[in-house]
Amino acid sequence: MTATTTAGPLSSATHADYLEGLEPVLTAHDISIDYEVDPPVHAVRHASLTLHRGEILGLAGESGCGKTTLAYGLNRLLKPPAILRSGEVTFHDADGTDVDVVALRDDALRAFRWDKVSMVFQGAMNSLNPVISVRKQLHDVMTTHRPQMTRAARDERSAELLALVGVDPARLDSFAHELSGGMRQRVMIAMALALNPQVMIMDEPTTALDVVVQRGILREIMRLREQFRFAVVFITHDLPMLLEISDRIAVMRAGEIVEIDTAESIYTRAQHPYTRELLTAFPSLTGERGSFVRTGRSDETGPSAGTEKGDAS
Repeated sequence: MTATTTAGPLSSATHADYLEGLEPVLTAHDISIDYEVDPPVHAVRHASLTLHRGEILGLAGESGCGKTTLAYGLNRLLKPPAILRSGEVTFHDADGTDVDVVALRDDALRAFRWDKVSMVFQGAMNSLNPVISVRKQLHDVMTTHRPQMTRAARDERSAELLALVGVDPARLDSFAHELSGGMRQRVMIAMALALNPQVMIMDEPTTALDVVVQRGILREIMRLREQFRFAVVFITHDLPMLLEISDRIAVMRAGEIVEIDTAESIYTRAQHPYTRELLTAFPSLTGERGSFVRTGRSDETGPSAGTEKGDAS
């Protein structure tokens, strides 16, 4: 039995209370994205969400549910065969102006990316150019978007950025193969921070890293968010991670946002069956064998066993 989503994603009164008084920074309305293959794939269907200044919005769901495609649509990074079929994306600049992101073209679009909204891509730790030093790659971002900066100013900013993400500035002259996976990921985050964006989209930024390094990078992201008050869209299939770091969580299934609520409400009072399935998909590190994150009960006595399994069969 699946909940209908035609009236929009499930939510709660707690979520409505949370939203009061918040200032939006990015609004997406009725986004639909297709992949023009044979047969066509409807990757994102009528998705709407609003990101607020300074918040971390988690975007959760299984692989292939449309999370990354939606993120690319928000930042106008879609490439054929992907096409934005419908929808509006509006960036609410800190200076009070609204930017119609869908209408941006050429130079205006290039100026918008990284400056207003930056992105840490999936598999980003392997995205550094292997034949260019870290210094050169950071300089390229600033040269493109801040051509008035002197070389000395770029060097100073580059050293500052590495220090911000916990990397020794002496690594500026290193190449990608000389850095560990965690350090490469931190360099990519530094590049995304280079122009002080108001929104950062992070697509599975810690997936390929071990849990200790993941923890360190997540702490850095949360610290930097508090320091600079940028908003974050954090995309992952790891719902327990999002419960820990997010203010709100949107759950996607088959291209639709089926539930959106505060992290606390998602954890304690999830409404959509699919959200509840995600919550019971991760084993507890401290409970009995077979117990799950949300209930702490074994699968012989927990709610996901017994009655529901019997009903399903």
